[in-house]
Order: sequence, then C-alpha cells, then structure tokens
Amino acid sequence: MSVDISDFPNLALADTPVDLRSLPFERLPVVCNELREYLLRSVSRSSGHFASGLGTVELTVALHYVYNTPFDRLVWDVGHQAYPHKILTGRRERIHTIRQKDGLHPFPWREESEYDVLSVGHSSTSIGAALGMAVAAESEGLGRKVVAVIGDGAITPGLAVEALNNPRDRHKDMLVVVNDNEMSISENVG
Repeated sequence: MSVDISDFPNLALADTPVDLRSLPFERLPVVCNELREYLLRSVSRSSGHFASGLGTVELTVALHYVYNTPFDRLVWDVGHQAYPHKILTGRRERIHTIRQKDGLHPFPWREESEYDVLSVGHSSTSIGAALGMAVAAESEGLGRKVVAVIGDGAITPGLAVEALNNPRDRHKDMLVVVNDNEMSISENVG
C-alpha cells in the first residue's frame, strides 16, 4: 500500500530529510497542513496510531525549524508522537509500513535514522535520557542543544516526574516540552 504523492502537488516533504530552516517562515503553516494530510492519508491505512502524531505536527515542524537537527538532539518519549518526525526525516515513503514485517519501527529507533537519538516506546525516559545527553553536550563544548518531548500520558509515571527534579539541580541547558494536547491513543490515567 502506498500513498500517491501526485495528490499533493505542493508537498514540501521529501524522501530525504527536509531542511525546514531553508524554507521561509511563512511557508511553515503550509508544510504543517501538508504533513497533517499526508499523515492522515498514509497512517490511517496502516496499523499505526496517528492521533498522537496529529497532535504534534506543528510542534515537530517548529522543533526541526528552530533546532539544528540531527546535530541538536530531539528525544521523543512516546513513539506515536514521532510519526511527523519520521516523515520529515526521510522516511515519508515508508511511513505506511509501520508495524509490518520489515517496515518502519512504530517508535523512534536509532538504527532507522540518525535523527532518532533514543530507541524508545512508552517508557517515560525522555527527560532522564535528555539530561544525560545535555551533560555529554556540555562536556563536548560544541554548543549542542537537547530537547525532550514528553506527553501522551508518559509524563505521569514516577520515572518522568523524578527526572524533572534533576536538570534544575545540575543546571544543564536543555528544554523539556510537555505535550499536553489531549491527543493520546486512549484516555490518560494519573
């Protein structure tokens, strides 16, 4: 099953990672609309969860526009949020293969792309992992930025809550985005 890209004459998405920073700022809403439409048309035909990804379209575009990815690190906590990220980072043509034999992994997966810096699922580890990456970035001294994106119910476990205490004490340069957009795959508990 494939998506006919001729249905998207203005598609700003490519089979290679999209350098959003090369686009005029005014073009970003168009990219978001095209990305949302592409996500709906492709993932709705596969077994992946796309509501969470729909809730992160603008966030994903903004993060890839502002940060110098993959040099800067985006750490996604819940894989379903990262479908737009996968599309923008060169996996557009294979997004419909999520959860199929030899298809894309349903979560960020290091072996899949240099843009996936942590192989993860629903583990609430993004904040702690991002802190470790921020410590390493500080040691490197190259000005690398680190962002943890957590939400979709992943913020409620103790592991995530405990990790929130540590960056403050260590004074590390990192951003934690709590994505509370009510677009989980089911009702959040906790």
